[in-house]
Amino acid sequence: MQPAWRALAFTVRATVKAPPVRARGAFAWRGCLTTRLPLPANHQRRAYSYVLFISDDDSDGPGPSPPAGIAELSSRKLISVSGPDAAKYLQGVITANLTPGYAGPNPTSEHLRSDDGFYAAFLTAQGRILHDVFIYRDLRDTSNPDGHSWLVEVDAAEAERLQTHIKRYKLRAKFDVRVLEHGEARVWQAWDDANPTEPTAIPSFSSSPADTAYHIRRIQHGVPEGQRELLYNQALPHESNLDAMGAIDFRKGCYVGQELTIRTEHRGVVRKRLLPCVLYPDRDDAAWAVPRGLDEYQPVVTSVDEDGWLVAVSAEAVPAGESIGRVGKTGRSAGKWLGGVGNLGFALCRLEIMTDVVLPGETGGTGFVEGDEFTVSVGEKDGKDRKGRIKAFVPDWLRSALANREGH
Repeated sequence: MQPAWRALAFTVRATVKAPPVRARGAFAWRGCLTTRLPLPANHQRRAYSYVLFISDDDSDGPGPSPPAGIAELSSRKLISVSGPDAAKYLQGVITANLTPGYAGPNPTSEHLRSDDGFYAAFLTAQGRILHDVFIYRDLRDTSNPDGHSWLVEVDAAEAERLQTHIKRYKLRAKFDVRVLEHGEARVWQAWDDANPTEPTAIPSFSSSPADTAYHIRRIQHGVPEGQRELLYNQALPHESNLDAMGAIDFRKGCYVGQELTIRTEHRGVVRKRLLPCVLYPDRDDAAWAVPRGLDEYQPVVTSVDEDGWLVAVSAEAVPAGESIGRVGKTGRSAGKWLGGVGNLGFALCRLEIMTDVVLPGETGGTGFVEGDEFTVSVGEKDGKDRKGRIKAFVPDWLRSALANREGH
């Protein structure tokens, strides 16, 4: 994976000159462009790197991302949570630990974690995901000397709903919450493939490809984001790989949704996980070989079926929630399609059927057969269901995390 950098830009500064920045390890970090904010590898982190470029002109369609660049993330918004009780409130409602090493009721600035951006989630009381978020210290706010000012980065389409959720359970806690306008603060992403391990500055770039370039790169790294992929009030943390992406502190005390999450970690077997997938035609023609990797991106793949109809196989054609089946076999569903871009996307997959991952306490032979192929509906034509095929891949970082869990 290539390291990437996230940054928050505040328009209260008329001109912003980016200082040198560094990334420690191949993980993303986000922070203010005027402050060096690396995410230490020994802290919780989201194990991926990806990039978004935004362009006003999408006419050329999605293409490969350039080797270096910096761009605004229009798919993300920021919520300000600021006041004396802000840290205390957040500590009780997120999966990450805001005050590692401190279990008291009233944290002060010296108790708060020192890194400047971390991954977390808001859960329901039943342990299902409401929102996946990044949280940062708000370095602009000097009115709270104890540092109880935070910025919560969330799916832009979900910002208002998260704000309402925070207000609903605020009760008598003393803090203010509001969604920041685009003119106040924005999230940016930068990367440089030419210097992946020791970057010294925000990279230069010469072009801004379409917004889909970001989503393509993210899917290729197997990183879900937002409530189109981490379904609101439906997705479970372990099935969504939040445990492997560093969003959960399993040593932390009480927070909303903790009971089921901890029980799953220590007693449960996670049989389904969110995996990146490649779609391809439902044909036995040798010209359409089974994909070998997630780098085989195409905006759309077409083939002609037995009736002579042109069938387009693309993520946009597959209905969200569509069941995945095994070619030539009936029985239990192998997974559920969520969505994607071009011929790439995410699906909630049964590991023992769609992958070679051996679940803890099992010895294999429970369903996965090398060479099996899987099918999913890509819509109808004249009342007839049209099929495409789908192959799931286990990213290296996830495979490593699963192996480490089994080793412990």
